[in-house]
Order: sequence, then C-alpha cells, then structure tokens
Amino acid sequence: MTVLEQILAHKAGELEIARSRVSAAEIKARAMDCAPARPFAGSLRRPDGRIGLIAEVKKASPSAGIIRADFEPVQIAKTYESAGADCLSVLTDERFFQGHLQYLSAIRAAVNLPLLRKDFTIDPYQIYEARAAGADAILLIVAALTPAQIQEFAGVAEGLGMAALVEVHTQDEMRIALDSGATLIGINSRNLKTFVTDLAVIERLAAMAPPGATIVGESGIKSAGDVLRVREAGVHAILVGETLMRSPDIAAAVNDLLS
Repeated sequence: MTVLEQILAHKAGELEIARSRVSAAEIKARAMDCAPARPFAGSLRRPDGRIGLIAEVKKASPSAGIIRADFEPVQIAKTYESAGADCLSVLTDERFFQGHLQYLSAIRAAVNLPLLRKDFTIDPYQIYEARAAGADAILLIVAALTPAQIQEFAGVAEGLGMAALVEVHTQDEMRIALDSGATLIGINSRNLKTFVTDLAVIERLAAMAPPGATIVGESGIKSAGDVLRVREAGVHAILVGETLMRSPDIAAAVNDLLS
C-alpha cells in the first residue's frame, strides 16, 4: 500500500474507536453548541495585498520523521499569532504525524486566529468532531475521497459555518475539485508517491483556477523567493509547516518568509 492508503486504513480504525467513546449524536450536538466559526477563507485574502499565511503546528511527518523535538503546540501557536500568521493549521493525526485532537482544543483556547484541523477526513463524524474541538476549517484530500464525498463533506462543513480546504496534487484532481464547486483549494506540490516537492505543480494547477477561487500553495515553500514565485502564479495564501517548525526562531522564520 502507499503511505496514503496506510493512513486511510488506520484512520478507519481510529474512527470506530472514536464512535465507541462518543456517539455520533453526541458529537454532533457538541458541534452545534459551539460559538460561531471564525472566517477562515476570508482571513487569507489580505487587504494590504500581502500573501496570506497558514502556519502549521506539526511535530512530525511520514516523510521527514521528527521535525521538532521540543514541541510545545500552544506556545508555537501563540508565537505564530504574534508573528503575524493569518490562520493556523493543527495536525491532529496521532499515528503518522504525532498530532492530537487535544492540541486543537488547547490552541483554540489560547489564540484568536482561525484554525484548520489538518487530518484525513473520511467521514462526517470527523467534521463534527473538528468543530466541537474548535476548528474553523477542515481538510478534504481529493486523492482520498470520491467526488460525491467531497461534495457531501463540504456541505456538512458549510452547515456548521466552517470552510473546507480541498487539496489537490494533479490536474485531474484539480478538475474534480472545481467540478465539486470548491472555492478554497490547496495545491500541494508534493508527489504522493515519491514525496518530492516541485513548485511547478503549483504554477500549473493555479493557472486552472477560475476568478474568485482562493488558492493556497502547500509544501516545498521554504524561502521568500519561493513565496514570490507562487504569488506570481496566482496563489493567495501559503500553508507552511516544516520550514517554520525546523527554525530555532519561529517568529524570525515567519518574518523572513513574508519579507
């Protein structure tokens, strides 16, 4: 199996455990009882013209291993906020990224920025779970879902006032995202089979986006030059994790990236 297939198989088991602990009816009730979600997509379209930044709170990944050993998620989130990030992405996958849903709840209590739950969404249960934990947006990976699921899950998110960041890696996936009606699209430059990043992927796929869509560049963005390159390709915001997480001075790294 590919890494993505392994993750999805494991996620199905996690989902059954979560349901056994908190019923679908209960998690839905918790989600419906939350304060209104913060505007995620709108926060990425900056009036000053600067590219928007989704700064990611991430300890590890399957391709990179441990990225930051001294991992304090709440402190990292506070640093991102004070450094000028527009939104935060919080990894909640435990097995492969060493994240946790509790990180999302703790960060929600500590910062005011809109939050993306970064995980592998395969069921509406996870969307209600994300809203109950304080998320304002969810991730929908086209490579992991059917077109019908993308539309269904985006509809559930919209009903909760949340945004759905629809992630694509190829031109075919971009067409699926657009056909589904997605208006917030993340273009990931990482090849899911080789894990190699190529910013040319972002350039090619961004050219397919219609006016009005908000495009987020993901993976492989490591410098101010990279930021300028994807911005010139029509990207409105970037999602950056590893580059910031590896820096000994996170605030300085944010400033360097946006300079």
